[in-house]
This record gives sequence, structure tokens and C-alpha cells, in this order.
Amino acid sequence: MSLDFKIFTLNCWGLRFVSKNLKSRIYSIAEQLSDQEYDVVCLQELWTNRDFHVLKKKLHSVLPYAHYFYSGVVGSGICIFSKHPIEETFFHQWSVNGYIHKLHHGDWWGGKGVGLCRLRVDKENTTYYVNVYTTHLHAEYNRTSDDYQAHRILQAYDTAQFILLTSGSADLVVLAGDLNTEPGDLAYRIILTVPGLRDAYLQDGCISEEKFATYENLRNSYTPSSLLKEKIIGKRIDYVMYHAGSNVTVSQKNYCLPLPDHIPDQCYSYSDHEAILVELAITRDVKSGNNSTDDVAKKAVLEESLILCEEALKSISRSEVHYWVLVLVSFILLLVILIIPSVITTSFFDNFSTLMDVLKVLITIFLVFFFLMAFMWSRIETHGILSGKLAIEVSLRKIKNNKNL
Repeated sequence: MSLDFKIFTLNCWGLRFVSKNLKSRIYSIAEQLSDQEYDVVCLQELWTNRDFHVLKKKLHSVLPYAHYFYSGVVGSGICIFSKHPIEETFFHQWSVNGYIHKLHHGDWWGGKGVGLCRLRVDKENTTYYVNVYTTHLHAEYNRTSDDYQAHRILQAYDTAQFILLTSGSADLVVLAGDLNTEPGDLAYRIILTVPGLRDAYLQDGCISEEKFATYENLRNSYTPSSLLKEKIIGKRIDYVMYHAGSNVTVSQKNYCLPLPDHIPDQCYSYSDHEAILVELAITRDVKSGNNSTDDVAKKAVLEESLILCEEALKSISRSEVHYWVLVLVSFILLLVILIIPSVITTSFFDNFSTLMDVLKVLITIFLVFFFLMAFMWSRIETHGILSGKLAIEVSLRKIKNNKNL
């Protein structure tokens, strides 16, 4: 007998003091989820304990098991609610995750990564083990000038490897979340090909990118008016991906965007992203299961990733030189401000003593910042990217040795 398994995912846009209508939207999301019968719910950008516990309390009767993945300064923002017992959990934090000094982006402060909950799903006399992964890759911010491309590529590779290495005994593997990458992008292809996942959108025969856009959808109240006026269709950057274990078959019954355009009796949507619902049917079959990945496609995306890693390492090296130059300039300026008043006695310096003191403090702050960026941050980023690059090279060698590609 088959088991129906429903997966719901949503980026909640839960930034305190930044996201509009946050309190009302969280309560409305809780109301919506409590009225449905989902097996697992994956949420992203749920940044506060308060919002998580509001949902946990409201959903306890329908989704009694919940886990929040704590990480970084403000938390990873990702959590999983389940109808079925959560038997194991694990969180893998990425080694590269944006920049500490770019406070307006804030990805580094969240300590982002990929979270895993292993569920035990009982159906009559059969037990299925389902590995549910959720994640939220680094935002793109500027597609034409993407400062974070190498970071996102390595996050995608880390996520793909994590799934590959932890899912061997699972009957069903599900990845649901905001990947911040569009179909066809390198990060998207890595996540699909390395662990051999399927994009649920493609399995259901969906053809309307406009209808199924999950961000900046024309029906969403938070989509910028400039896009609405020009009728620029949104992006598909949120996903449900999956593959079957060796002893089961999985068929897809449904793919849809389940939430209404607007919250009932309100003029705004549940989030600036759209939710996704995927319904699968799982059947035990001891003769089933050939989840071998396409090594040709895998080799292609890994080689492309290596090129980007090399470019990123060169860029970091140039930035390091740039910061050391700024350290030298700042140091010279500080020396000048400290020495000149003691060498040249004049009333000019006496009249502007307060200004000189302020300049000393400011230049010292910049000197320390530039030194930390040159000496510490450049090394952290270099080691993070180098670690990912070496792991990719190991995977490539394995493919070439096995297949003589």
C-alpha cells in the first residue's frame, strides 16, 4: 500500500523591524498550516524565537514535532515541523557565507547552513525513513554583478555533498527551501546532479514560469510596483527536490502554490515569497531503486565550479593587497597626525585640537578594520573557498577514475 506524503515550504520573510506586517503574517501562516494535513513543513527566514514558538504552539495538534536549527549570531532562520516523529537532527554550517562587514546584507550573521531531520513514518505495518533537508542559500542581491557567486556555488556543493553522504539509508530524500538560484544556474545544477535529485516542478509538467514564480510573482502584494507595471514575471528560486531510496518507488501526485494571493480580509500576502506544496506517493519495492547520478553532467558542473573557485581565489588575493595598501596609508596618516603637532609648534593645531583628536580616532578605527580584513578575513575566506575547491577536485578524480571520462 502506498503512502501519501505532503511537503510544504515557505520563506516567511521574518526580519524583525524590516519585514512588513510580520506579526499578522506569522499568525496567518499558522492559521493556514493548522487547517491543513501536511506531513512536513519547511520554513525559512524565521529569525526570532517568538515567531517560531507562536507557530510551534499553534501547530502542535497537527504537526507535533518541531526543530529549529540554531546557528550564528541571530540563528539560521530555518526550521522543520513534522507530523511524524523526528528521530535524528543535524545542522551543517557552511564555511563561506557572505561578509561580516556587509551589515546591510546580514547573511554572515545568520550562520547559515543546511539542516536535516530524519523522520520515522509508520504506515500500517510498514515503516519508512524520510530524510528532510531544508536550507536557505546566500541571496544574490545583484544578478549582473554578483559578489557572492563563489560563496553560493560552494554552499550548493556543500549542501549536495551533505545530502549525498547522509541519505544512504533513507527511503525518501527531500530538499525543500529557498535556494536563491534560478533554474539553469550553476548552483541549481550542482544541487540536482551531485546527489541525483529531481526538481518537483519539472516532474509535474508545469510550463508556466509566470504562474509558478516563487519570488516577485505578479500576484504577490509585496512585488515592487515597477515590476507590476512592466508585467515582468517573477523568479523560481524556491524548490522542493527529492529522490527515492533503493527499496521504494516514488510518484508525484501534485505540485502547486497552495496559499491564496492575499490573507483573508487583508490587502497583503503571506510573504514576499510563494509557498510550494508537493504531494508524493511512496511504495515499498525491494526490486526498485537505481539512483545513480549522471556522471557526465556531474563532471561538467564540478569543472565549471572549479573555474569559479579559481577566479574567486584570485579576487581574494587582489582584495588582500588592496587592504594592505589601505593599512599602510592609514598608518602613515596616523603617524603624520601624531608627529606634526609635536614638531611644528603653532596655534593652528591648538585651535583644532578637538578635530585632530576625532581624526586620530577615526583613522585608528579604519586602520584596525583594514588590518583585520587583510590579515584575518582574507585568510578565512581563502581557506573556506580552498576547502570547497579541494573537495570538488576529490569528487572529480573519483568520477574520472571510475568512468574514464
